Amino acid sequence: MASPTIKLNTGAEIPLIGLGTWQSKPEEVINAVEYALKDVGYRHIDCAWAYGNEKEVGEGLRRSGVPRSEIFITSKLWCTHHHRVEAALDETLANLGTDYLDLYLIHWPIHLNPNGNDPKFPTREDGSRDVLTEWKISDTWAQMEAVLAKGKVRAIGVSNFSEKVLERDLLPYAKVVPAVDQVELHLYNPQLGLLEYLKSKGIVAQAYSPLGSTNSPLLQDETAGALAQQHGLTTADVLLGYLVAKDVVTLPKSVTPTRIKSNLEGAIAAAKKLSKEDIARLDGVAASGKQNRLIQPPWGVDLGFDNWPVRVQGR
Repeated sequence: MASPTIKLNTGAEIPLIGLGTWQSKPEEVINAVEYALKDVGYRHIDCAWAYGNEKEVGEGLRRSGVPRSEIFITSKLWCTHHHRVEAALDETLANLGTDYLDLYLIHWPIHLNPNGNDPKFPTREDGSRDVLTEWKISDTWAQMEAVLAKGKVRAIGVSNFSEKVLERDLLPYAKVVPAVDQVELHLYNPQLGLLEYLKSKGIVAQAYSPLGSTNSPLLQDETAGALAQQHGLTTADVLLGYLVAKDVVTLPKSVTPTRIKSNLEGAIAAAKKLSKEDIARLDGVAASGKQNRLIQPPWGVDLGFDNWPVRVQGR
């Protein structure tokens, strides 16, 4: 089954449903990617250097037998690599076994010390994250624009960028407006204001963790469950279709064949069945007392998001 698509500001079409690969074990993700592409009909794979499984994602791509030109591949620049975007991209391209990406994102608006005590999450002596606070995100973006101009990527975008950070640190200096902003979006963290803002700028919103994280309370939500029963769907179908119906690119992660299949087919079915009234009802769930942002790394920096208090490491 083919996913519906939405047009990016580059003119390219991106499938609205993609396979997420965060926290997928390397040995499992090969089979997941192969199955999703070859047997189910996915044409969008979302990955990142920091996930530590890009080589295996690449193996899954190869084993699927689906032509590269038919697959939309996204990866992300990690926080310790902001000073060397092209070199980091070249490593990702080699890992995936391709000579271009359809989309390359800045994973977080944070530059961690590239010469610190860990290649992914360097820390200071007090245990806090070793953030280079003087680094300008506009300097990272200029390098992203350069790899776009070279043709190594077809589109560039951001992830975990708030309206505040986009307005203050990126858009005033950008020659190219980001094609997407990939953020945590789901029933309990709908970020309705951010979605409106992104739409006004022609930036497509992408949802990671659309079903929540491990042992998520979302699958037990009464409102989503009632709508599922009403429409002959599962609760997961409703949670995914809710986002797809709003033209949010939705990236459910799974390595289980039955779920990989049902995530695509259920999201498409639910997006068609949910009415405007259903969507409005779901939009109101978080505000009724269930607002819950599930992914909050302790950066120690204010990223400008609602419902995300800045915490000191360990608190």
